[in-house]
Amino acid sequence: MAEASKRTKASSWGLLSNYRYLCKKPMMIRAMESARAKKKRQQKIMIADMKRKRTDSNNEPLDTNKLIKKMKSSDTEQESQNTLNSENKSTDVSKAGLSVSKSDRQSLVTALRDSWEVDSGFCSEASPPASGRSSPCLSSCPTTVVALDCEMVGTGPGGRRSELARCSILDYHGNVLYDKYIRPCQLVTDFRTRWSGIRRHHLHNATPFAQAREEILSILEGKVVVGHSIYNDFEALDMLHPSHMVRDTCTTRFLSRLAGFPRERCPSLKILANKLLNRRIQVGRRGHCSVEDARAALDLYKLVEGEWEQELQNKLRDDDAPREPSFAASNHYMQDEYWPHDLIADGQ
Repeated sequence: MAEASKRTKASSWGLLSNYRYLCKKPMMIRAMESARAKKKRQQKIMIADMKRKRTDSNNEPLDTNKLIKKMKSSDTEQESQNTLNSENKSTDVSKAGLSVSKSDRQSLVTALRDSWEVDSGFCSEASPPASGRSSPCLSSCPTTVVALDCEMVGTGPGGRRSELARCSILDYHGNVLYDKYIRPCQLVTDFRTRWSGIRRHHLHNATPFAQAREEILSILEGKVVVGHSIYNDFEALDMLHPSHMVRDTCTTRFLSRLAGFPRERCPSLKILANKLLNRRIQVGRRGHCSVEDARAALDLYKLVEGEWEQELQNKLRDDDAPREPSFAASNHYMQDEYWPHDLIADGQ
């Protein structure tokens, strides 16, 4: 009888606990749904406030990271409160609650991205005020990298000789270090405005070539120079730059491979910028802009900077590696003047 009573009590307690659980479960689900609805309302209010502040502050860009952090902190507080209120919650319900909160957070981030469009520097036809790319893998110091582009005009009979008329130099971040119109040494017979963008009035108070050349050389000294078909610019500047300090985006195989072109092809800067940067340059009848072209070459370089610099470092390391002495290189040791005197005396 005692055992039967114990079994009856145990079964009754089990039924009672199941009944309590079944009663609590819909209550907990309703509490979670109301908490999520309240959180969504708070998020909508906060987003509306941030938009209003943005409008009041003359379109000042929003700090999306700070907003997401605030949302995450509010989510954490809400989850901790729900945890205290529902200590006896089942494992399945808790897993469902966690998955829903993650989906809500993801939808919030997506909404923020859709609401506030951040310009990456690649979507507009005009170049951004600074370089839109920042390489995650830097093998060279950014302070030693500059981008160069020059515009030339024609001098001499038929304008066949190219002379420098404008030079632009940008730092690694796309800021303009140097941008001047330069007066050629000879009389200009063809301004080549369709390509150069140079007109007669640009050269009225232009810097003389000799002075500009000294200024440019002082900036480029000791720098890694990035450009497209850059040896034409060096020729116009009448200068030689160390080959291991030159990054020509016209000849590198990395950009051609990335764009899907054959290795032996040397695509134009306009084609590469359109294909890889989704940026239209050199459009219209006003001619090229050396600042825009230099920035495009700089951003193309950043696309493949890591593997490009790594390949150059490996090549330099292989060139500097010690080589085994050849027979021809050791012939001079057979001459008597390089032998020790005591050995020469013993041999005699």
